[in-house]
Amino acid sequence: MRRAYSKATAERALKKLRALNYINDEAFARNWASARTTGRAYGPKRIQQELKKKGLSDTLIGEVVRETFNQVEEKEQARSILEKRFKNKQLGDPKMLRRAAGFLERRGYSSQVIFDLLKHSDVDD
Repeated sequence: MRRAYSKATAERALKKLRALNYINDEAFARNWASARTTGRAYGPKRIQQELKKKGLSDTLIGEVVRETFNQVEEKEQARSILEKRFKNKQLGDPKMLRRAAGFLERRGYSSQVIFDLLKHSDVDD
């Protein structure tokens, strides 16, 4: 059963939630981006997609992603997860190289970062 509330009641509830800082898109976006960057090692594209799905504005998403990746070196983070995921793998093998590139792409890293990391295939050292 669905209950209908008046517009005034809904507005009062939203106002109170905002005053208590329960509804704060900016804080939510910053926390989400930080957790996904440090906990799951996601790249900027993946974080942008996830925040977009949450319904946040493009302006806020751009600002949060920019700030998050000013604090985290994207290329070094990508190198770190690549080393963990493909430990003891020969990235000189074309099949393994494609798998590594796909892995980084799904994690949300830019094609430039992927290319820079894999062009020398020195990750397997």
